[in-house]
Amino acid sequence: MSFDVNTIRADFPFFKSSNLAYLDNSATSLRPKCVTDAVTDYNLYHNANPYRGLYDLSIDATDRYEEARKKVAKFINASMPEEVIFTRNTSESMNLIAYSLGDMVLSEGDEIITTVMEHHSNMLPWRLAAKRHGAVVKYLHTDLSGKLDMDEYASLLNEKTKIVAVTGMSNVFGRTTDLKTMALMAHKVNAYFVADGAQRVPHMPTDVQELDVDFLAFSGHKMLAPMGIGVMYGKKKLLEAMPPFLTGGEMIEYVTLDEITYAELPNKFEAGTVNVGGAVGLAAAIDYINKLGFENIVKAEEEITDYALKGIKNIPNVIVLGGETAKEHNGIITFKIEGVHPHDVSAIIADAGVAVRAGHHCAEPLHHEIGIPSTTRASLMFYNTKEEVDRFLDIVAKIRPMMGF
Repeated sequence: MSFDVNTIRADFPFFKSSNLAYLDNSATSLRPKCVTDAVTDYNLYHNANPYRGLYDLSIDATDRYEEARKKVAKFINASMPEEVIFTRNTSESMNLIAYSLGDMVLSEGDEIITTVMEHHSNMLPWRLAAKRHGAVVKYLHTDLSGKLDMDEYASLLNEKTKIVAVTGMSNVFGRTTDLKTMALMAHKVNAYFVADGAQRVPHMPTDVQELDVDFLAFSGHKMLAPMGIGVMYGKKKLLEAMPPFLTGGEMIEYVTLDEITYAELPNKFEAGTVNVGGAVGLAAAIDYINKLGFENIVKAEEEITDYALKGIKNIPNVIVLGGETAKEHNGIITFKIEGVHPHDVSAIIADAGVAVRAGHHCAEPLHHEIGIPSTTRASLMFYNTKEEVDRFLDIVAKIRPMMGF
């Protein structure tokens, strides 16, 4: 379809009711009406507990849930729907992997490799897994550009490496990671490769078979879908071998007082009543993304990022983290204004009707690494306009004078 930002914005009720320039998309995206309509339709007319009833409404709920799974599997090119596990979010997906895979493969003295720029969701679960099993976490380092040193990565890999867990796109720098090469290198030492796709999956095609990642996690709420629905992809042979993370209803095949037989995939990892409405909403979001086309999304986001990046670099006393080009930022512009605390920056920008985020962005070790305790982040999506960016740039340029500099 042809891509016109004003036509696209008409799909989002938020823009009809608010004049806020929403530039906090890396935290969570806005939702088009087709997504909220799909969720409302399910809740009003199709809601029942799936799997557990032989009546038509329950069967219908089950079918809609499984159709959503098939749609997600196709979206990331999983080899089969059973490799898609629904969770609440990326954090739960990562905890699931760290517990189940960690319990299966980690022993005392083993090593886990991750990076200093990881979101806490892809760092803390591995640190806890290492502590439980007497393993060691080793870190790849970076600088203000956000680029990883592949020679350093190669030097860390050895026969003790059991798991490599890396982000597909930094939520601070916006830089993508060469997942395919890193996975290949990990597999050469028989290590498992885990990718955090929370920032990457909403903004570009992600083919798990081409990348050959063993696991991928991402969240619906960052890609136009509701909060409370996430995805964990895993290769079937690994999921079948791993122990379950949560226990309870629907994840069992047979239970006695002496024995437990677990259900087949994917139910083995989906204990309790599942979020059918969230899965339906995620499926609708995928339909919408497919309708727009990633080629159009990538182009629109690169253009708006380039416009914002050039503009902010022309403002004195502003330090921008990350690479030099829009392709290295993917909508994320994280910056520091000399002499002004990021929380003050964010508050002043908010007063001007622009939404950004300030703090360490759940990547506190990274901020310690680069010697900047906290930053401000503007994050753009395909529905943002140059007019919104201009409002943002205009207020950023006024902040230091407003603070008496």
